[in-house]
Formats: sequence, C-alpha cells, structure tokens
Amino acid sequence: MFILASQSPRRREILGRFFENFKVVPSNADENVIGENPREKAIEVARRKAWEVYNRTGGTVVGADTIVVLENKVLGKPKDKEEAKKMLKLLGGKVHEVITGYCIIHKGKEITGFEVTKVKFRELSEEEIEWYVGTGEPLDKAGAYAIQGKAAIFIEWIHGDFYNVVGLPIKVVLELKKLGFPLKQF
Repeated sequence: MFILASQSPRRREILGRFFENFKVVPSNADENVIGENPREKAIEVARRKAWEVYNRTGGTVVGADTIVVLENKVLGKPKDKEEAKKMLKLLGGKVHEVITGYCIIHKGKEITGFEVTKVKFRELSEEEIEWYVGTGEPLDKAGAYAIQGKAAIFIEWIHGDFYNVVGLPIKVVLELKKLGFPLKQF
C-alpha cells in the first residue's frame, strides 16, 4: 500500500482508477517556494508534501503539485470570485502550460519529475465567465478551471497528458507500477 500526500479529490480519483490499496494522508507542508522556474517550484512543493507525510508515516508516499503558467506568470488558486474571473479572462484565446511536479518516496529514496501539458482556451465571453464562476467550480483550482468539469467547453485543444491537467500525470501511475504496486483489474 502507498500513501497519497494530498487532499485533492481529483488525485485520489485518478489513482483510484488504477490502484485499489492506497491511503490518503494530507500534507501540512509549507507550499511557499521562492524561485523563478515553475517546473522547479512544482517539484519542490511536491517534495515538501511527500517528505512531510513520509516523516510521519513511513512507507511509500506520493506528493504532487500542479500549477498553471501563462506567459511566464503562475496562476495559482483564485482567492475569490473576482480573481477567478480575471484569470479566466487572461486564459481566454491563449495557450498556457499546466505543470505538475511529483515526488515519490520509496524505501527512503526519491523519484521526482514533472509533466508539462499545453492547453489552448477558445475566446471566452463575459457571460460564459460569469456563468462558470457562478458554478463555484473554479474556486479551488489552479488557473481557476477544471478541465474534467464544466470548463471542458472552454478548451480548443490540449497537447500532452490530460490527467496532468486534472492534477496527476500518468507518469506517476507508471512509476508506482514499476515499484511493484499492482494495477487493479477493471
């Protein structure tokens, strides 16, 4: 059995599609990382999450952090509805990157990496942005959207791993499989 160091229902759902036996232990790690490189930031936050839980539980622990980057600017989780609207206006008609850093601690050793997926939003009307923010869906999501939810109608194209945009790249599933965690029978 392994441990997911995250409260994210999306990460839990992704892992649940492939594995039967894992536990969720939310991390209390400090997620404030200073630095310019978004890939390095995502990996460092994932490392902090994984090690914080590992130090409490031992075993095999998976940590992850997903960020949205538009024109070299990180778009985190919006603080409120107004910030969500601003983010969605920025994303409309543009290509952005979704980066997930991950860290798997197994037998005291780290496996780290990241995945980058490019996503293009179509142009968004004020009415669509108001509607979407009114659903409440964007308020706890990096970049203020959930590709697997209602924001799917905003997507013009995606290049890369869909699951990465949801919150956990398939690379993590494959790494866990390599470490001997069996995939469940569907």
